[in-house]
Amino acid sequence: MSTPGHLASGLWRHPRNRTSQYIDIEYWTDLARILEAGKFHGLFIADVLGHYGVYRGAGNIDAALPGAAQFPNTDPFLPITAMAAVTKKLSFGVTASTTYENPFLLARRFATLDHLTKGRIAWNVVTSHLESAATNVGLETQVPHDERYKMADEYLIATYKLWEGAWRDDAVIKDDKQYTVPGRVRYVNPGKYFKTAGPLTTEPSIQRTPFIFQAGASSSGKAFATKHAECMFLIGMDPKTVRKTVEDVRKQAVEQGRNPNTIKTIARINIIVDDTDEKAHDKYQEYLSYADLEGSLTLFGGWTGTDLSTINDDEDLKFTGPGAIQSMVSSCSATVPGTENVKWRKARVARELAIGGPHPKAIGSPYHYQVGLPELRARGVFWDDYSASTTRENYQGDGRGPRLRDDHPGSKYRWRAD
Repeated sequence: MSTPGHLASGLWRHPRNRTSQYIDIEYWTDLARILEAGKFHGLFIADVLGHYGVYRGAGNIDAALPGAAQFPNTDPFLPITAMAAVTKKLSFGVTASTTYENPFLLARRFATLDHLTKGRIAWNVVTSHLESAATNVGLETQVPHDERYKMADEYLIATYKLWEGAWRDDAVIKDDKQYTVPGRVRYVNPGKYFKTAGPLTTEPSIQRTPFIFQAGASSSGKAFATKHAECMFLIGMDPKTVRKTVEDVRKQAVEQGRNPNTIKTIARINIIVDDTDEKAHDKYQEYLSYADLEGSLTLFGGWTGTDLSTINDDEDLKFTGPGAIQSMVSSCSATVPGTENVKWRKARVARELAIGGPHPKAIGSPYHYQVGLPELRARGVFWDDYSASTTRENYQGDGRGPRLRDDHPGSKYRWRAD
């Protein structure tokens, strides 16, 4: 995230941490080079459009400030071209809201980035839930949850029409007589929420539609994601929970008329390594010494709408806390050895969230078959190099090119040359 404190409030103070340099372009170009050297699929940038004003009272800004708990933050789009200029295969996922962004302007921005990155751009589709985000863009309050997803569905269709249907595949020919052939560019039909007429002013890019990420967890969110997403972020603290979610996603994808294999899934994990297990755990404790626990509770308040400042410091949240915290505590108790009978006070919850958020942790020594050979490559489960040059090809890995797959709803808007 383009912030000093994404999922580790306060860690910006650590002497080896560079996140406070997020406003310097060299921070981003150095990071991009490192990730491409490691053959990472992509760099994904999260985003929010307001502050997490729940903890210590609605609208409270101050609790987020010392630890930089996702505040301040900057526009995630702007570093992309600089990173693309120093890499060849690394992809870039950018978060943008269907609730507060104009679909024509966003489609134009993504099409431009798809050109400039040579097809290495993805869109993380979000509907924006913060009350402060709504007031920042001039609304009295948030759009209701389910209506946000209805809007998002129409929004995606509007952008598909702009990317896939406004320009015929053979519209741009660049011969000695003409750049674009008349009659091969057209208007698109407006909808209920979004009345963009088109055509998109940007000529067709390599992928046309950027690769689509989504992280819907509610029933309406999952329905939206299994219709539109090409890759889903999954929430879960243990493999059994994640597997159940994946099975549900696959089932819903089939019901949506999708090929379930075209929806990739990503589970989150926080990895801390050192030469030995003891050194790795010492490193984790060192990180915790820099953590801002007020910032952790601020983030939790923003994620769940729950203000833990109203709860007694000595209360055992495993049994008496709100539903969201009980769910997290139960997951942590099941996956963190030695915590089964621990009393889960507020401070303990804050520490569990402090480094990496509510995700499972792997803390220990790296294991190699031989010196210098990464374990995943040794097992043959990770590539030695990128399989292609565009985001969609690298993530799908099916050799079917950079365009939307035929099962995707956006593909039906494609204006083919024939």
